[in-house]
Amino acid sequence: MLKPELLAPAGNFLKLKTAIYYGADAVYIGGKQFSLRALSDNFTDEEILSAVLYAHERNVKVYVTVNIFAKNQDFAQVAEYFRFLEKAKVDAVLITDVGLIDLCKQVAPNLCIHLSTQANTLNKYAVKFWEKQGISRVVLAREVSVAEIKEIHEFCPNMELEAFVHGAMCISYSGRCLLSNYFNGRDANRGECVQACRWNYELKERSKDGDFYPVEEDGRGTYILNSKDLNMIDHIAELADSGVVSFKIEGRMKSEYYLATVINAYRRAIDEYLKIGDKYAENKMFYEELLKTNHRAFTTAYAFGDNDSTVNYENSQSEGNAKFCALVTESSDGKGYFVAEMRNRFKKGDTLEILSPSENFNKRFEIRKMCDSDGNEIEDAKLVQQKLKIYCDYEIYEGDILRSVK
Repeated sequence: MLKPELLAPAGNFLKLKTAIYYGADAVYIGGKQFSLRALSDNFTDEEILSAVLYAHERNVKVYVTVNIFAKNQDFAQVAEYFRFLEKAKVDAVLITDVGLIDLCKQVAPNLCIHLSTQANTLNKYAVKFWEKQGISRVVLAREVSVAEIKEIHEFCPNMELEAFVHGAMCISYSGRCLLSNYFNGRDANRGECVQACRWNYELKERSKDGDFYPVEEDGRGTYILNSKDLNMIDHIAELADSGVVSFKIEGRMKSEYYLATVINAYRRAIDEYLKIGDKYAENKMFYEELLKTNHRAFTTAYAFGDNDSTVNYENSQSEGNAKFCALVTESSDGKGYFVAEMRNRFKKGDTLEILSPSENFNKRFEIRKMCDSDGNEIEDAKLVQQKLKIYCDYEIYEGDILRSVK
């Protein structure tokens, strides 16, 4: 049984560290240009160098997105960028545009190229074509089913296949959207999407008399363009059996807490699958863990064929059933105290749950002793990003997260 790669997003250096701490085998990041998440923090060239060094020291791979639909004026700058990424020893670049693929092969021949999902690869013949072009991995379109993936793998056994397993879905086919550009002049195909599909729309229809009247789902209007979130955590076995070698989580603009929760859940589910096979899905803890962070209604999208129930009509996004209270910045000191940075209010006497890749995962403890950075004992943690010294009987580690469960 081959171990699939768990591939996680990282919108900045803190998120990269979070992804690695919680078990990602690889991360994908974007530079300050040429990426389809221009509104994320992203990485300067110096940060890319540091990120590659940090990740490689921990046996984690780094893939860099260069997946815009390029225009003529982009090519001179992108050529230099490809040369830089080759020298930086990134493990691969993700490209959509055929012109950029050709350019990359010319100016940075040692760079490994992964074909972005934006290239809309849906069939085995397209995958075979890209294999002939020297592409080492294809990130399949989200519209491809598990059965089709298996057929692709059998037809192209030497091509690595990557598939999304979790996160936001785009209402447009393979993410090729014009709404953002139309409404705001920000081009989603060049990384500036404002997620207009998540807005609350009201549809109006003209009557025979020429008057407009609203057509609504309910009194709030309707989220007619808002997709549900993909969730394949119960279907790791099917994906692995179909030939997928890399399980990709969406979310370079998501919070550290979201990433920690989702990556931790998939890491544990994959490891359990490797131990006991498809029976791992009988443990509902993995799925329930994903309910503890913000999400839309879940769907398996088109993994098992046509699906006419992928739109999330009720709201733009639901709160999870847990609240991110604090990020641990210093491990326990041997006397039971650790240091954490406050994110949401909590008080002495509250019971908090530990999110951790360690054996303390989901253990709970009561806040009995808590001090500020000057050593003054406090009852109420109410200052955002305040550094707090907290007592706990468990060994708490830097990078762990404290949360309250509703």
